[in-house]
Amino acid sequence: MTMQNDGMNRRQVLGATGATVLVLGLGSNRDAAAQAVTIRQGYQTNMWGMPTYYLMRSGALEKRGLKFEEFAVPSGNLTMQQMVARQVDLGTYAGQSFIIGHDKGGLVGLVVVETVGRTARVMSRKDLGIKRIEDLKGKKIANQTGSSLANIFVDQLGPKHGLPKGSYQEVRMNVNDMIAAMSGKTVDAMVNTEPYNTIAEAEGIATTIMDYSSVDSIPVFMAATPDFVEKNPAAIVSYLQAWRDVAADFKNNPDKVSETIYGFFTSKGYNMSRDVFNKALGTVDVAPGWPPGLEAYIQKEAEVLLREKKISAIPDWKKALRPDFWTKAGA
Repeated sequence: MTMQNDGMNRRQVLGATGATVLVLGLGSNRDAAAQAVTIRQGYQTNMWGMPTYYLMRSGALEKRGLKFEEFAVPSGNLTMQQMVARQVDLGTYAGQSFIIGHDKGGLVGLVVVETVGRTARVMSRKDLGIKRIEDLKGKKIANQTGSSLANIFVDQLGPKHGLPKGSYQEVRMNVNDMIAAMSGKTVDAMVNTEPYNTIAEAEGIATTIMDYSSVDSIPVFMAATPDFVEKNPAAIVSYLQAWRDVAADFKNNPDKVSETIYGFFTSKGYNMSRDVFNKALGTVDVAPGWPPGLEAYIQKEAEVLLREKKISAIPDWKKALRPDFWTKAGA
């Protein structure tokens, strides 16, 4: 697979780099509480953001009388930063970015959309023959600094496997630029997600050292700004009802889901086979809800972030997490 940048038009480039793409109108059955608001929806353009992309293409939001604008970025930590700046109302990112977002901007978790531990890998260039994380000492490692993926690697995975901070050269880079850097041999390894890992493997560019699933399931939150929560509780319930509809599609209509998401990547100029795509999509475990043990998980992650001085205090989870909205959406 290769990126065909010459085949991308201006609108596609904007969509891949974080600009607003389009606004969809209200459905015929308009809920009075939803009419007054346009949801500014953030999402990342890797596989972590594709359930949200499907939500926006499925018709589920229109069915609930909701309108929205979409804001695409390469990584969820960028969506989190947009939300802290109050440029976006709702967005997805993993637990570490959510905790930082709550610390910096009071962001509120509405639901866990998916778990993505199987999507995340540490990979090295195939020609180097590296088999262990500790063998990356002194190497150049591409990392989307500030992302949950990066934080887990830098603060936990690396040190646990004999690769402490300072023992390698971190090269700051967006995840969607890493394959080209690996191919061009400007970096030796990458900390990346799907579909980029499967593409790099299929093209013989990189091999897997380890994936994250054995150490972290990586729950991905759909979060909201506190301003949006305060002003639009009815819209949030309708929005989460749309997520319940989408969850049913992932379970019962996987071909429709696959076709929609595959269309996203081909529209951005990716020449990716269906086999490669299906393998990458299959690593995303979509099951919106509140999984057992979640609070213990994010408490542990918050303690790491506090130790690393990335947050100022452990969050008050009663303020940071609002499972009551999900309950209302299922009533």
